[in-house]
Amino acid sequence: MKAPVSALVPLAFLLAGDTAEAVPPSPVKKAVIVAGAPADVWAAWSTTDGVKTFLAPAARVEAVPGGPYEVLFDPSAPEGARGCEGCTVVSADPPKRLVFTWSFPPSIPELRAKGTMATVTVELMPGSGEGSTLVTLAHDGFPGEAAGEKGRAYFEKAGDVVLSRLQQRFRHGPVDWSKRQPVAIPPIAAG
Repeated sequence: MKAPVSALVPLAFLLAGDTAEAVPPSPVKKAVIVAGAPADVWAAWSTTDGVKTFLAPAARVEAVPGGPYEVLFDPSAPEGARGCEGCTVVSADPPKRLVFTWSFPPSIPELRAKGTMATVTVELMPGSGEGSTLVTLAHDGFPGEAAGEKGRAYFEKAGDVVLSRLQQRFRHGPVDWSKRQPVAIPPIAAG
C-alpha cells in the first residue's frame, strides 16, 4: 500500500506555508551515573570551585537566576575566545536542576560572533547505589540553519567529554590543571 502524498512531505514544510524555515536540530541528551552524592555533584556544577574540579581551570559561577555561568577552558586566550563567556544561569533548583546558557565555540564563528546561545539543563537524581547520582545533561536551542547542525555535532562530542570528566573527578579526585592540559574537543570541519 502506498503512503499518501501528504505523508511524504515534511511536517515543517506543511506548517510553514510558502516560507518554510529550517527545523532546529534536536537536543543533545546524555546521562551517566556518578559515584558521588547528589549534594556533592550539585556543588561540582553550581559553584566556581566545583566547576574547576572537573570542567575547566577557571570559572565564574553563581547558581542564581541571572548569575554568571562562565567556564574558561583557556583563561590565557584573548577575551571572547577563552570558553563560555557571557553565559548566565537561567534557573536553579538545588540540588536537582540547573539551567544555564552556553555559547558556541570559536570553531563556529557564524554563531559565536553573533552571540548566539544555547541552553544546558543539568538534572540530578539519586542513583540506584548508595552515594551515587544519575546526571542527565540536555543541550538545546540550536538554530535551524547549517551552523546549528555544526553546533549540535560539536556538543554531541562535548557532552561525552564533560560527563566523562565528571565521572573521573568523583572516582579519582579533582583535576590538577597545573599538571594536565585540558582535553580538547575536536573542531567541527567546515561544511
